[in-house]
Amino acid sequence: MDTYNEPRMATGQNLATLQGKKVVAGARQLKKALVAGKVQTVFLACNADPAITEPIAALCGQYGAQCLWVRTMHELGQACGIEVGATAAAAVDP
Repeated sequence: MDTYNEPRMATGQNLATLQGKKVVAGARQLKKALVAGKVQTVFLACNADPAITEPIAALCGQYGAQCLWVRTMHELGQACGIEVGATAAAAVDP
């Protein structure tokens, strides 16, 4: 039987976890942080290229990180405190 896990959408409260912390934004840096075990929750933009977001979502499952989706890259970039859109982001544990 096929099982489909509906993507979990991030709320404003979830995105607030990015405020005031060291944030990793961008696919390459995020992958490195995931592999190093420094990330607990990953935020991915729904309107980003699936060729970029799908491998990151798979890594989240592999490394036990929670994966939350944000409506737009612009919204995710604003939550990170940057002026451009972000495909993927996470707060990094010290």
